Amino acid sequence: MSAEGFLEGRRLQLARGVLLQCIMGGYPPSRFYGSDDGDLALVPDPQQIHRLPWSHPPRALAICDADELSGESSPLSTRGQLKAVVARYAALGLAPVVATELEFFVFAPNADPTQPFRPPVGLDGRREDGQSAFSISSNNGLRPFFNEVYECMATLGLPRDTFMHEMGVSQFEINLLHGDPVLLADQTFLFKHLLKEVALKHGLIVVCMAKPLAHTPGSSMHIHQSVVELGSGRNVFSDEAGEPTAAFRHFIGGQQAGMADFTALFAPNVNSYQRLCHPFASPNNACWSHDNRSAGLRIPASSPVARRVENRLPGADANPYLAIAASLAAGLYGIENHLEPGAAIQGEFEVPDNLSLPCTLHAALERLKRSHLAKELFGAEFIEGYIASKTLELTSFFDEITPWERRVLAAQA
Repeated sequence: MSAEGFLEGRRLQLARGVLLQCIMGGYPPSRFYGSDDGDLALVPDPQQIHRLPWSHPPRALAICDADELSGESSPLSTRGQLKAVVARYAALGLAPVVATELEFFVFAPNADPTQPFRPPVGLDGRREDGQSAFSISSNNGLRPFFNEVYECMATLGLPRDTFMHEMGVSQFEINLLHGDPVLLADQTFLFKHLLKEVALKHGLIVVCMAKPLAHTPGSSMHIHQSVVELGSGRNVFSDEAGEPTAAFRHFIGGQQAGMADFTALFAPNVNSYQRLCHPFASPNNACWSHDNRSAGLRIPASSPVARRVENRLPGADANPYLAIAASLAAGLYGIENHLEPGAAIQGEFEVPDNLSLPCTLHAALERLKRSHLAKELFGAEFIEGYIASKTLELTSFFDEITPWERRVLAAQA
């Protein structure tokens, strides 16, 4: 909308069904969002109104809550779902703290989607060949792009912890500083938007698919989680002697209880399962471990005050609001119901059947469809609408024949 209209406080309204719009642009049947498809109000968060530093002429972006016209948060809003989970913690005198690690690829423009992505030509005139993981000079060929990324992050107030080249060809990772879950989800969303916009200015594209390249590690969005007492800020995962608490165990137990049911929320696209079924430190399990990257739930080495649980399942393609909400809701469910986790695993291990997770979008949606826990924590309207939207996407995928099928199966008798 115009700056004048925004500053006058003019209300921006949006059809309710847009919150269930699938990635191809279509919609599930209207019964999933109200047959009238009435309006929602987009209410800007005054702390999340940003002048976009890469935009000329100047533009601004406001992150909004999607509220029903009666005033309450829409159950179809993922940001609203996350705020509701945080409120449930607050009712117990607790506050969750999270941080996200986001991986992404920087590629040359890809005008023909039938062709694989290629790394860009760097300042040295070469394309990266995949030998730059964790190198201190690995992004020098993209220095102008990253310099503007850093400048724009500073302008938008996005504090960054560490930035590095990851294992994949032209793959990078940023760690955002820990804080309030809604704030971190906002920052993760803003950072992904920033990346794509700045890349276009530099003749590049940024891809946040879970698995954009074959035979290459995929991109994750690991979520680090701890819980503190409101007021004191004490980490409830550690006692006064620095030892793990019952709340810590119960949080892990809740994560284990919810991960299979919530896999479709952490891995929302067909491509998500390419990452999980070809794991390069991308564990498709609900095991937990002390500092073992093969476990879906990792306890990083840390001091007692920083004791936390890392959920390694979500990919870079996950909705940050929904992935954080699902992970925290599962942990709170474990705390409230005193769920005990299974035994920690270390070293090489076999995943028990009860801790394995769905390995296709179809299987994940079927599991979500049967989940009483998901409907209890997020409401039947949201879960059923989400499944309907994702089923449209899955059907669209199955409507296409892939190059692999033509190459391998056409000659079969």
